[in-house]
Amino acid sequence: MDPAMLPAGAPQQAMVPVAPAALLRRPRSALTWVTMIVLGLGGLLIATLIFLLGGPTGALIATLLAAVSFPVLILICFWLDRYEPEPAGYRLAALGWGAVAAVVLSFVAEQLLFGLPGTNEFVDAAIGAPIVEEFAKGLFFVAIIVFRRSEVDGLLDGIIYGALVGIGFAFVEDIVYYLQSLQAGQLGATFFLRGVIGPFAHPLFTAATGIGIGIAVTSRRPVIRVLAPILGFLAAVLMHAIWNGSALWGGGQGFLFAYVAIMLPLLVVILALAIWARSREGKMLIAALQQVAQMGWIRPEEIRWVARLSDRMSARSYAKRVAGKPAVAALRAYQQTMIEVAFLHSRALHGTAPADLHHRMSGLLHRAAWLRPYVVFPPPPHPMMPPVGSPGPWSQPPTNNPSAPIARDRR
Repeated sequence: MDPAMLPAGAPQQAMVPVAPAALLRRPRSALTWVTMIVLGLGGLLIATLIFLLGGPTGALIATLLAAVSFPVLILICFWLDRYEPEPAGYRLAALGWGAVAAVVLSFVAEQLLFGLPGTNEFVDAAIGAPIVEEFAKGLFFVAIIVFRRSEVDGLLDGIIYGALVGIGFAFVEDIVYYLQSLQAGQLGATFFLRGVIGPFAHPLFTAATGIGIGIAVTSRRPVIRVLAPILGFLAAVLMHAIWNGSALWGGGQGFLFAYVAIMLPLLVVILALAIWARSREGKMLIAALQQVAQMGWIRPEEIRWVARLSDRMSARSYAKRVAGKPAVAALRAYQQTMIEVAFLHSRALHGTAPADLHHRMSGLLHRAAWLRPYVVFPPPPHPMMPPVGSPGPWSQPPTNNPSAPIARDRR
């Protein structure tokens, strides 16, 4: 039997072979390296400017204060993203885009717009800045849809990527504000407003754009695929405008009203929406893997170790205990591969599959088959029947609306 077509049977746990490093490692594309280099150089430039603007002591104080607020927000994003965790490189790219590309684009555009005749502080803060900054942050979605369309599977991915872009942007913006307030003797008040009660603002705004993107990529209707991102962007601009404008309207009372009556409820709504989407992903994952199991690419009793969050961790603990860290690495790679299989299968079922559906599915299934001999799962409660023959070929499931055409990938 061809090793690439090995069935998803149970390995001999007494001697679990070590997976080759090349099988566990996914090579980075040239685009990934270029993105990392450009964002890295841009970040170095921004760090140098901050150092020159505030001096070593001021830059250190401002950076440490800015860093206080965001680890919790990042951990919340990672917690929400556990069913189908986005690649670490793309998470880092989202943070980097917000902290580097969006900051630079916003700074340049605002310098041009704010100098136009007829503008004033309110127009600049409540109209100009929201449009410019949300557009600059939203360009991340344009880039990922054009170059890496497959990385956005739905609503939750849009929220996660949007929040991470917003966190990166807010981090650098906070450093600049803290440096200015440190020189003006108002650091305490600025830190309370930005670092204590308002660190979620930019992540909240850009998450609205992400919701529009997430709706678009899961819809077969052309009108929704066009309107959803636009409406998401407009919602982000509106929330940003209310946030900025309220600080200039009615003094502190205007901001307090907007914060309590508008922003906090919207934060709760988007968090609830993200948690609902996360729960739906878990159910979808189980359903899709059950269908894939019928084709012989995974055993039904193994689905729990891939689909359920607590069982994933239990399986990794067991693998480490009986076969060491190499088995954990192989299991993690296998779990991630089967998760991608399930999501791709679900997209085919709902008619939103990419144009290279069969090529990608074949690559994922073959990688899973190659990984499987190196994977050890906890023993099942009942003896397993030995596999019979090779798994059948993956076949595209009928869509929920058989007459609807498969949506093409926009790459």
